[in-house]
Amino acid sequence: MKMTHSRITLDLDKRCGCPCIRGLRISVYDVLEMLAEGMSEADIIEDFPELETADIRACLAYSADREHNLNTVAV
Repeated sequence: MKMTHSRITLDLDKRCGCPCIRGLRISVYDVLEMLAEGMSEADIIEDFPELETADIRACLAYSADREHNLNTVAV
C-alpha cells in the first residue's frame, strides 16, 4: 500500500503544503471531497484528465493510512 503514496507529494509552494497528487495543484482533499459528493472515478478523470485511476486510489490509501495512524496514536 505504501507504494501508492509515492503519487502523493507535499510542496510548501503548492496549496500551502497540502498533500497533492504528483505535484499537481489537485489535493488529496479535493479528490476525497469529489468522491464524497458521489462522483465516480470516471467522472473525476473526465473533469481532470491529468489524473489517473491510480491517483484516486492513492488518495484513498493515503487517507486510510492517516486515519489509521490517528487512531493508533489516540489509543
